[in-house]
Amino acid sequence: MIPRLLPAAALALAALAAPPASVPATAQASVDGIPFDAYIELLKARARAEGVREDTLERMTAGLTPNPRVIALDNNQPGSATTRGYPPMSDYIRTHVDGARIGGGRAVHAQHRDTLAAIEARYGVPAPIILAIFGHETSYGRVKGDFDLARSLATLAWEGRRRELFAGEFVALMKIAEKGFAREQLVGSYAGAFGNPQFLPSVYLRLATDGDGDGRADIFANRADTFASIANYFRDAGWRPGEPWGVAAAVPAGFDASAYRTRLVSPVCPRVHERLSRWMTVAEWRAVGIEPLRPLGENVMAAFFQPDGPGTRAWLLTGNYRAILEYNCSSYYAMSVGLLADEIVN
Repeated sequence: MIPRLLPAAALALAALAAPPASVPATAQASVDGIPFDAYIELLKARARAEGVREDTLERMTAGLTPNPRVIALDNNQPGSATTRGYPPMSDYIRTHVDGARIGGGRAVHAQHRDTLAAIEARYGVPAPIILAIFGHETSYGRVKGDFDLARSLATLAWEGRRRELFAGEFVALMKIAEKGFAREQLVGSYAGAFGNPQFLPSVYLRLATDGDGDGRADIFANRADTFASIANYFRDAGWRPGEPWGVAAAVPAGFDASAYRTRLVSPVCPRVHERLSRWMTVAEWRAVGIEPLRPLGENVMAAFFQPDGPGTRAWLLTGNYRAILEYNCSSYYAMSVGLLADEIVN
């Protein structure tokens, strides 16, 4: 997770498989030279000022040292675009919408059908989308990361390149610990995302939801809470009930997609949104020869997307695709989530 703040949680979790980085002691320094112990005291003071109790701070910061592997991973995150353009979407889809994820999603759906139906009715977010996020983020709860979140977030805040972001997340983590979660339970990706949906601490505080009425939002082990929290995230991101994320589209020979490029520059994730066309109604797309291959209302606003170029698969994407991008700002991620969701129910 997550989305509005960090690169793909999937990339963060993939990095866990990398061999431990060897970082010289001299490289373990913050951008402004402040000693780690001194910086921890500043973080604790900020958390105290926001109401975190002293006993919570002590148990969550006892023995903290900077984690050089976290800094190494953060400095070596892979990007999606290269000087040669974007990698093929089809290759990514082939490896991320695979038999294991499809079968896993169908199995979880069968096991929790009633719970998912109730959550879909409450939030308006389809169960397959919830399951596709669950599958992509943690392989349905199997791969959640084992980094000590307090140590990781303190390290990234101290290192200083994105200090305010990670300092805020560290304080949010202290507030989660106040709810009775043990430090041993508060583990996750190196960048601070945790639990089945890989929420950042600030996202947990804002959107994590008690899905089964037991008074606790447990996204670590409780499936109902996990599903409700993902659904709540999408409702907050503007998911439109009853509308698909997108549909495959037929493209006439000789269609010039460049004539429909957007002139807008998105304030969020501009490299992602610049690959989409301008937004037009489905009726307008039909008028220029783009035909949706599944039912889609004539007045629905949609963007044309043919990521691998002329002659390859194309889609008309709705506003709900943008909601998926809120979870993770990557067209590779958003497309694979949408397509996995479709396969889970096909």
